[in-house]
Amino acid sequence: MVPTVRAAGPADLAPVADLLRAARPHLVVTPELLAWQATGKPAERFGMLVAEAGDGIAGVARTGLLYESAEPGLGFVNLVVHPERRGRGVGSALLAAAEKRLAGLGVRRAYARVVDEPAPLAFAERRGYRAGRRSVILGLDLAAALPAAPDPPAGVRLGTAADLVDPRPLYEADLAAAADEPGDVGRDETGFSDWRAAYWDRPDLDRALSTVATADGVVVAFSLALTDGRDRYLSGMTGTRSGWRGRGLARSVKHASLRAARSAGFRWASTINDAGNDAMRAVNAWFGYRPVAAEWRHLRTLPK
Repeated sequence: MVPTVRAAGPADLAPVADLLRAARPHLVVTPELLAWQATGKPAERFGMLVAEAGDGIAGVARTGLLYESAEPGLGFVNLVVHPERRGRGVGSALLAAAEKRLAGLGVRRAYARVVDEPAPLAFAERRGYRAGRRSVILGLDLAAALPAAPDPPAGVRLGTAADLVDPRPLYEADLAAAADEPGDVGRDETGFSDWRAAYWDRPDLDRALSTVATADGVVVAFSLALTDGRDRYLSGMTGTRSGWRGRGLARSVKHASLRAARSAGFRWASTINDAGNDAMRAVNAWFGYRPVAAEWRHLRTLPK
């Protein structure tokens, strides 16, 4: 059966969330998050396409602009096909429709996240996508014992994002920490209003579980927690300002966040590391995280 591709609607949010969880168990995804993605970041021009084949949704493509980069014409297409529906033309139909949408938005170069498995990698290569950086997905059973909590440096106070009256200090710390973070696309065009819409206001950000370390009123390190409200926890970003690195702050803020997550009833934690980020991978290994999957960032220049 030839799949039918169409724009996703409100009734599709729950089945799409189920599909994404089935295909990417490490993801934290809910229907509420998908609904917010459609409207919560206007500059991203997010759009979600679904493919129907037989008795329901067989795949989804999430598309939009990489608006945080100063380079114009960048976009993304992240394609997921249900494990039981692969090899039936679903991915091809979705990708063609997704690239057409991106071209209509003025995208010239499309990025895609591709699972590090032979079939998805071959699919991407056949369609002109070339591999860039590799990321490793790590998992941690929160029922296991955490290492002893490290003491923060003198003069540094640990709190939560919920304690912040104004999130601007966290915004400033996030941009400072991300300035030299390994990756294919920079975040050099993120203003405060865009950051607030894209990160602070997202429905899966658990501010009570997100830890911030402050010194003299400045956020010097942080660990953001994304949750599904049930049992899954994902580290959105753990970062330290460059002048404060090497003092154990990444371990301190992440330890406080993970401990709070376990107390709140979350049972599984995941995080995503660039394969070249040795410092953060060492921090996560110290906690007991273990690799559970991997993916590659691919890039294709779309035809004119």
